[in-house]
Amino acid sequence: MGNMAGMRNLNFDDMHLFARVAELGSFSAVARARGVPVSQVSRAIARIEKTCNARLVQRSTHALTLTPEGETFLGYCRRMTHTLDDLEGEFASQSGEASGWVRVAASTVMAEYLLVPSLEGLSRRHPHVRVELKVDDRLVDMVRDGVDIAIRSGTHTNENTVMRQIGTHGRRLYATPSYLEAHGTPEHPDDLGRHRLISNSGATTLNRWPFIIDGQPVVITADGCWRADSTGTTSQLALQGLGIARFAMLAAEPLVRRGLLVPVLPGFVDEQPVPIHAVTLGGRHRLPKIRACIDYWAEWFSHEGDLVR
Repeated sequence: MGNMAGMRNLNFDDMHLFARVAELGSFSAVARARGVPVSQVSRAIARIEKTCNARLVQRSTHALTLTPEGETFLGYCRRMTHTLDDLEGEFASQSGEASGWVRVAASTVMAEYLLVPSLEGLSRRHPHVRVELKVDDRLVDMVRDGVDIAIRSGTHTNENTVMRQIGTHGRRLYATPSYLEAHGTPEHPDDLGRHRLISNSGATTLNRWPFIIDGQPVVITADGCWRADSTGTTSQLALQGLGIARFAMLAAEPLVRRGLLVPVLPGFVDEQPVPIHAVTLGGRHRLPKIRACIDYWAEWFSHEGDLVR
């Protein structure tokens, strides 16, 4: 890429714009988000490429992709954005106010059924905190993706991260009342072979459904009549009355209270509760905006867990 003197001509807004282009995948999407002409975005990218003396974006009629040099530049843009956000947070801490963007990674179910419903309350408590959700069932690279907090279940050890347990969750089997009315309610795990099951093609370990039968642990592998590679989609398949699915209880039990789902084989299912952690990089958990979110979600998850129990 270009020499150091040229690099110093880059401005923070252009770097933020480049990161948005990479995220949204088109000049027009960024232009709509900013309320500016597409030509303005295009000129900014051209200006960055001229300064860097490198092609950063590969354009075609159907897609926009980053070149290897563009991927390298994107990493620096995200780190710069992170640094500016941290600076904003440091000034906020001196005034005693949590403020700024917090980028949160979570699975589809965690995001849709738990984090999204919590955001209104978070906003009331911390009106100057803004949240960007990165939703993916796969584990993200927190450094590469510029993630402040990853909400993860299970146990994860990494010397570069700090974990705080904010809740626990287990899984049960659920179906809609309409499905059970049409196909009958299974009374024993052996009955599942006669039912339409919904499985996960992306995380196949979730298809090993654990039970306690006559005091002994038994695992039945769900051979799905319907499959999806997203926990959010498998939950939607169940909510459409298409079959029996294994849900995170924290997500499913509010739907049970609304009459949308019914637990299946509750006397046999081994819930296998696991911890839910808020994971941060290094010392970032001390930043006021990040600490505010984690404290709030620990309270939120505790409340939801009490309702489940």
